[in-house]
Amino acid sequence: MSGQPQVQRPLHDFAVSFGEKMLAFTRALGGAGLLMHQVLRELFRRPLHVRLLAEQVYFIGVQSLGLIFITSLSTGMVMALQFGLGLEKFGGKLYVPKIVSLSILREMGPVFCSLMLAARIGAGIASEIGSMTVTQQIDAIRALGTSPIKRIVLPRVLGCFIAVPLLCAMGNFFGILGSLIVGVTELGLDPLFYYQKVLATCTITDYVTGIGKTFFFALFISVTACYFGLNVRGGTQGVGSATTRAVVTSSVMILVGDFFLTKLFFILLEK
Repeated sequence: MSGQPQVQRPLHDFAVSFGEKMLAFTRALGGAGLLMHQVLRELFRRPLHVRLLAEQVYFIGVQSLGLIFITSLSTGMVMALQFGLGLEKFGGKLYVPKIVSLSILREMGPVFCSLMLAARIGAGIASEIGSMTVTQQIDAIRALGTSPIKRIVLPRVLGCFIAVPLLCAMGNFFGILGSLIVGVTELGLDPLFYYQKVLATCTITDYVTGIGKTFFFALFISVTACYFGLNVRGGTQGVGSATTRAVVTSSVMILVGDFFLTKLFFILLEK
């Protein structure tokens, strides 16, 4: 009997830790939802800081092109090689263009690109706003009679909403291009055959299904990062912790939300 509390103690600690993490995640979702409500309210109020918006589109979009290029091209090449070598044993190598292009347009392209952007953009936004919060710049903006939501949060949210879908669209192109390169060089497929199979297989519904998700992913990334940045506690150490939580939370929201968005677009577009 004396050993029973020792056995139950790890289970108790795990349950408490898991409950605290779920509570923190739920609190973050609620806070991000309230922040999104404030963003929508400020969206239709003047002035709109166009210069700040343009800076965020450049930071999020143009400076992320290299990351998207490498991620998408590598993903397409790996998928083509894996499917090609696996299907070659059964004489199904000719189906590689169909399988890879559909997978990239509907799932792999938007999700992988959004996850990489969550790591780069989410961390950047959370750390930047967190540093402003710690150094009391946010309080100074409020003291000057300016809304920090209007000047700090709104340009970043709109910048993500504009840039992320465009980046994912480019990622789809780079991914299919990478699969074409591997299909021609490693699998021995004719490039014209590969191109024609991609065009014959992919429809506008497949494209809209993938790109449509990225608008929601952009909000998951930007609003979550802004929320954690505005609620930094504990000085500079808290900035690092908030940055980590922003990336993890937005990534989880992308992965979980992908299932429900796939179901939603299936209901809206497939039926």
